[in-house]
Amino acid sequence: MQTGYYSATAGMVTQFNRLDTIANNLANVNTTGFKEDNVVVGDFMRIYKEARDELSLQNNTKEGAAFINRTMTRAPQVVDEYTNFSVGVMQPSSNPLDLALSREGLFFAVKTPQGIRLTRDGSFTKNDEGKLITKQGYEVLSNDYFKTGNSISLNEEDTVIEVDKNGQIYTNIPGTAQLAQKSKLFIAQPEDISKLQKEGDNLFKLDNISSLTSLESTGAVQQGFTEKSNVNAVSMMTQMIETNRLVGMYQKVMETQMNDMNRDAIEKLARKA
Repeated sequence: MQTGYYSATAGMVTQFNRLDTIANNLANVNTTGFKEDNVVVGDFMRIYKEARDELSLQNNTKEGAAFINRTMTRAPQVVDEYTNFSVGVMQPSSNPLDLALSREGLFFAVKTPQGIRLTRDGSFTKNDEGKLITKQGYEVLSNDYFKTGNSISLNEEDTVIEVDKNGQIYTNIPGTAQLAQKSKLFIAQPEDISKLQKEGDNLFKLDNISSLTSLESTGAVQQGFTEKSNVNAVSMMTQMIETNRLVGMYQKVMETQMNDMNRDAIEKLARKA
């Protein structure tokens, strides 16, 4: 008798989870290089059909499915999450240390206390030691990091800094107008970006990251630009309104199930008694 209530409850919890994702996207609409997250809503029956042949218990096999409550197992829930890695809008800046990647699937490599991480946020600066760092203070790595352990370093005399489309850095020779070749940025392209795990500070974690190699030629580095978030604020606001309305609908169903239908059933039973 309460299956409708359980399904409505599951639907409401699903929309709350979806709302968390939407709120996080909206909170990062102005975060440089941020990538939008999305969820896929399905039901338990779909998950069961995909995995039932791998289940070990006899009563969880295909034959055991005959005893499953078909109404409850169709309760909606979040069955998958994914990140939209499309390239955001390139926004010009007056900072020569602002770098953007104009191709999807490319990342800068940085060194954090938790290990090597990847990021699309190229709003770099220099610390007191002359090292190129992110806004959070993480060192930006050079293309030979896994051989030498080097990060990108700049001198005080480097008043002119140029970065070509492949990430090669050039600085002025003191007292002259000539440029000298210096370090090159570590620009990585994971084989399967779906395996990237989001962390805080706009970073991505990848298992076996030491197996990555820096690309020699990308043609994607744009100096003096930052990549804006790829979150569509209008779309997110529309989804938020839709989600709030669904929560209200599920709440109405729950109230109807618990109050009206149960009261009607009790009254009928009382009259029969």
